[in-house]
Amino acid sequence: MGYVDEVLELVSKKNADQPEFLQAVTEVLNTLRPVVDANEELYRSNAILERITEPDRVLMFRVPWVDDKGQVQVNRGFRVQFNNAIGPYKGGLRLHPSVNLGIIKFLGFEQVFKNSLTSLPIGGGKGGSDFDPKGKSDREIMAFCQSFMTELCKYIGADVDVPAGDIGTGAREIGFMFGQYKRIRGTYEGVLTGKGLSYGGSLARTEATGYGLLYITEELMKCHGDSLEGKTIAVSGAGNVAIYAIQKAQQLGAKVVTCSDSTGWIYDPEGIDVELLREVKEVKRARLTEYAAARKSAEYHEKKNGEHGVWSVKCDIALPCATQNELDLEDAKQLVANGVKAVCEGANMPTTLEATEYFQNNGVMFICGKAANAGGVATSALEMSQNSERLSWTFEEVDAKLKNIMVNIYHNIDDAAKRYGMEGNYVAGANIAGFEKVVNAMLAQGVY
Repeated sequence: MGYVDEVLELVSKKNADQPEFLQAVTEVLNTLRPVVDANEELYRSNAILERITEPDRVLMFRVPWVDDKGQVQVNRGFRVQFNNAIGPYKGGLRLHPSVNLGIIKFLGFEQVFKNSLTSLPIGGGKGGSDFDPKGKSDREIMAFCQSFMTELCKYIGADVDVPAGDIGTGAREIGFMFGQYKRIRGTYEGVLTGKGLSYGGSLARTEATGYGLLYITEELMKCHGDSLEGKTIAVSGAGNVAIYAIQKAQQLGAKVVTCSDSTGWIYDPEGIDVELLREVKEVKRARLTEYAAARKSAEYHEKKNGEHGVWSVKCDIALPCATQNELDLEDAKQLVANGVKAVCEGANMPTTLEATEYFQNNGVMFICGKAANAGGVATSALEMSQNSERLSWTFEEVDAKLKNIMVNIYHNIDDAAKRYGMEGNYVAGANIAGFEKVVNAMLAQGVY
C-alpha cells in the first residue's frame, strides 16, 4: 500500500463520523499522488501527510446567552487551528445550524491550501457555531457574539489567529465580536477581518470573494482564447459572494440569469437586477419571493428536495456560490448537456467529487473553490496589512491588488498542473501549488 493510501485509511478510521472532512482530505490527497510519489521517502520520514491532515488544535466550547424572553440558550462554539506553517491561522467564523466539528475541520483543511495559494503569509483555520442568526433580534445576536468571543478571545490575536466572517457572520456580527475582544483584552489590534470601515475595515472586502471569482474566471477564459463578453452565467446563492459575483460578471459583459436562497431560486432571462437583489437580501434580509414580486421578468421556483434548479438553466458558465455539495452528478450531467464551458466555485466545495470528475471527463474547464474563491481571504490579509501599518488603502488600490492575486493564482495552478503532466486539471494544480509551499515551510521549521 502506498503512502497516500495508508494515510487515507488512517484518516478514515480516525474521522469516520466526519463525511465532509473525509471528502476534502480524499480529494486533496488523491490529486497529490504525483508529488508524494516523487518525494515519498522525505515525506514519509517526516510524517508530512499525517501532520497536514491533523489540526494543530481543536477548540470546542459552550456558548450560553440570554434571548429576548429572558430564556438562557446554549450553543456550541468551535475554532480549529489547522496549520500555521506560513503565517497566523486565518479563516472565517460560520454561524449556521448545520455547523459541527466535521464541517469546521473540512473548511479549516481547505483553508490551509487556499491561503497558501494567495502567496500571502497566512495559515489555515476555521471556526463558528451552530447558532442561527436568522430571526434573531440585534440584541440577541449581540448577546450571542459577546458570549462566543468571551471564550474565543483566549486563543486568538493579530499574530496568532485572525478570524473573519463567513456564512451568517457579516459586518454586524464582526462588530459585536470585535467590541467584546477589545473590552476583555484591552488591546486595539487587527484580530478580526471584515470589520466596518470606521474601525479598521478594508474597502473592497465586501466585494472581494465575488469579484475575485470573476477575475480568475475571466483569466481562465482569456487564456483559452475566449472572454466573458456576451456569456450567459448561472449563479447559485444570494448572499455576499453571489451578489458581488453577479455584479462583477455584468460589469465584464456577461448576463447572469439565476440566483437562489434556502427556499427557492430565480430565473430572470433579462439578467439579474443586482440593486434589487441587494435591497431584498442585504437591506430587507428577505426571501427571493420579494425579488420576483418586484420584477416582471423574473420567475420564482420553490426549492424541492433533491433539486438544484439553477443548474437546469442553459448557460455558458456556472458559478456555484451557496454551500458545500450543492452541485451533484445529476446537475453536472444537465449542465454538460446544456453546453456549459466552465465551472468555477465561489463557495467552499460546492461540487461533489462525482460531479467534479464528470466535468473534467467531459471537457468542462473546472476551477475549485480553494483557488476560485480565495479573493475573500486574500483581501482579509490585505486588511491585516493595513491594520498593521495603521493605513487605509483606496478601493481601487485594494481591487487592483485583488485582481493581481487572482490572476497569479490561475497561472500558479495552471503551471503546477503542467509540471506534473496534468495540464488543464486545475483541481490538481490548486492542491499541488498550495501543498508545496506549506510543506516546504513545515520541513524548514522541523518537527512541531
